[in-house]
Amino acid sequence: MKQFHLPDLGEGLPDAEIVEWHVKEGDQVTVDQPMVSMETAKAVVDVPSPYTGTIVKLHGQPGDVIDTGAVLVTFDISEDGSSQNNEESETATAKNAKTTKQQEDIGELINELEETLPKVAPEVASPPAAATREDSGTVVGQMESSSKVVSDVSTIGNIKVAPAVRALAKKLKVDLSQVKATGAGGVITARDVRLAAESGHAPAKKATPAQQSQLPLEAAATPQTAVTTQSPPPATATSIADGQWQQVKGPRRSMARAMAQAHAEVVPTTLMDDADINDWKPGQDITYRLIRALVAGSRAEPVMNAWFDGKKLAIRQIPHVDVGIAVDTPDGLFVPTLRNAEKLGPKEVRAAMNRIKEQVRNRSIPPEEMKDFTIMLSNFGVFAGRYATPVVTPPCVCILGAGKLRYDAIPVMGGFEAHRIIPISLTFDHRAATGGEASRFLAAVLKDLALPE
Repeated sequence: MKQFHLPDLGEGLPDAEIVEWHVKEGDQVTVDQPMVSMETAKAVVDVPSPYTGTIVKLHGQPGDVIDTGAVLVTFDISEDGSSQNNEESETATAKNAKTTKQQEDIGELINELEETLPKVAPEVASPPAAATREDSGTVVGQMESSSKVVSDVSTIGNIKVAPAVRALAKKLKVDLSQVKATGAGGVITARDVRLAAESGHAPAKKATPAQQSQLPLEAAATPQTAVTTQSPPPATATSIADGQWQQVKGPRRSMARAMAQAHAEVVPTTLMDDADINDWKPGQDITYRLIRALVAGSRAEPVMNAWFDGKKLAIRQIPHVDVGIAVDTPDGLFVPTLRNAEKLGPKEVRAAMNRIKEQVRNRSIPPEEMKDFTIMLSNFGVFAGRYATPVVTPPCVCILGAGKLRYDAIPVMGGFEAHRIIPISLTFDHRAATGGEASRFLAAVLKDLALPE
């Protein structure tokens, strides 16, 4: 008997949720054969079999959350020749498997699936890795045997579909037998599934009330990245209040950990003021202007674009500006990173934001694009709210929040004028920055926002 323990799926997360088993107890499997689709806070990935042998026991059912390092599958690898095959596979893998290579493989897999694998919000600080074992490493890419994440298209009847797309169809309550395939060779793509979910032409034959309440990702994922004077979309419930306890999973699980860490480690203080944007010329991209203002503030007070280590009482001021943009979805909070914002013009920012919006909808943002931001932006005002106390997630020092755009009466010589106003809230870690530094940062932000262009 051989036990396979759930590895760290290359993301530093302490657990993962079983989405779908591709094998059952008693099945004969070979090395690299897809066994199970696992969902973390950043991806749905197919975990391959590390051995050739027989499945003795599956430790968990779809929907169960499995801790990293816990037993996932028990194998019988006593068949003739299987041990030798496993040893050869393990030796070959040990020479090449590295965590960074595994992440690249995942990125290539995402592109092959047309950016459909769900990905999510960053962990600010990775939890301690589970203890290593002789039979399994704790990071995919360091497993004793094969570490390649497999995404083979399987055929059931006349349906050709990848495991991750099957998982998406299950989540969106889509009957794959009624979906028109547009992929090469008649393969059903994630886009096909989403279109079927939106049109309602391929509902699943059986769906629970909780499933019926979920929204398609295309409709539900509304990034907070553009201030607008238009009314926000009407609120729609994404779950049914049935009075029952439900385990928090996926992105919300990651969000809960990040918020708890922020509450425990950061000493937050918030400043609030209004940005007068009445002099803006027509066609201004508000998202770009907010990001440009962050860059201006960082130049005025570099200590705000920095990382702070509370244990060592050390601060690292960072010369480039990588903006973590808070994006709200029904699945939880995402914070993709806009790199080197100080070098981007309006067109580059808009192109990057459109890409981020699409990746959030598909949950296909690579893990490396969900971490290491140096400063944060939350545009909560796209829904409602004038001022807020946005949460700084360590090691960042500050986060800027933009409220709902409004018109306000501004006194001018001889009377009053109605000016367009963006309420601004700045929360900063008072361990890392003084009130004066934060105020000067905010003043530079407001000054830049007030410029005509």
